[in-house]
Amino acid sequence: MSVVTLPTVEDTHAFGRRLAGALRAGDLLLLTGPLGAGKTALTQGIGAGLGVRGDITSPTFVIARVHRPDPARGGAVALVHADAYRLGDAADPRAEIDDLDLDASVDDSVTVVEWGEGLVEQLVDAHLRVRIDRRDDDTRVVELEPVGGDWPTRLATLP
Repeated sequence: MSVVTLPTVEDTHAFGRRLAGALRAGDLLLLTGPLGAGKTALTQGIGAGLGVRGDITSPTFVIARVHRPDPARGGAVALVHADAYRLGDAADPRAEIDDLDLDASVDDSVTVVEWGEGLVEQLVDAHLRVRIDRRDDDTRVVELEPVGGDWPTRLATLP
């Protein structure tokens, strides 16, 4: 497990851009942490690093958004950004996840799911758990936990 301390929101964006350099189509990232910890800020950095179209905002009310690659920005892979926060209250949250058809795009996209732990891991053989906590001084502490695959090797290349 790797731990990164990010003093500002700008640092969180910058770390997301660096992390994007280690990502490829078929990757699944599970983001956890309290409300306001910086999950969407990290995803904004990932989107910038991937060179995708559109503003990345919290998908809490739409549940999932697809951001297509923008070749003019160097983009080559789509970003699927989903939020399972509201699904936790559903009688069968896994059925609601199935309704999102994330499995239809997971091979061709980088998929980032906020609050998805325990709901989407079965989509791929390996994934990256990202735990973000926010301290009282607004510093973010990010824990990266690779689960299977070549994640440890890829994370070791992060600047």
